Amino acid sequence: MTDQPSLSFFARLWLALVCFWRIWLDRSFAQAVLPVRQADLAGRLPAGAPVESAPAPVPAPVPAPVPPPVVAVPPEREHASALQLLAMLQREGRLIDFLQEDVAAFPDEDVGAAARIVHEGCRKLVRQYFTLEAVLPQGEGERVQVPAGFDAQRIRLTGNVAGQPPYSGALKHHGWVATALTLPSPSPAMDPRVLAPAEVELS
Repeated sequence: MTDQPSLSFFARLWLALVCFWRIWLDRSFAQAVLPVRQADLAGRLPAGAPVESAPAPVPAPVPAPVPPPVVAVPPEREHASALQLLAMLQREGRLIDFLQEDVAAFPDEDVGAAARIVHEGCRKLVRQYFTLEAVLPQGEGERVQVPAGFDAQRIRLTGNVAGQPPYSGALKHHGWVATALTLPSPSPAMDPRVLAPAEVELS
């Protein structure tokens, strides 16, 4: 069998274009090309094997976003406001000194004098940073009416509690509620655990 000359790339491209349009426009030419195509497929696939298309690519799973790590806040930073208030009560009224002292060893006159100093300083601080109002406006000992659906956080019933509201009873304490608060924000540069520094007098 005589070897046929190999076709160049451009020759094959031109042949493909010509065959493409002739297959579209000439039915007899298409019928003549079809056996060649079938013989080519028969030489590549086993007999009776179906021609399958390539499977569609499966998209890669998108990883779930990783949440940022939770940074634990030290207890002294988490409760810095409470520690700051305690430090202010110590600074203004020597409250910690008074509470840490064993007052049972002192006579009542000394305890009363110390309590007066603590009372004055702490009262000044509370009035400076808090606005307080009584929960109930009546005076202690007066008769008050507790309606149905009352707020159990604002009114606590004592004594013989029976039946369903409304109730009537004597006011033992009018309660307190804070309506405003103006405490300064704790400074991050300060150690909130230091409630009062040690004082050293140099000579």
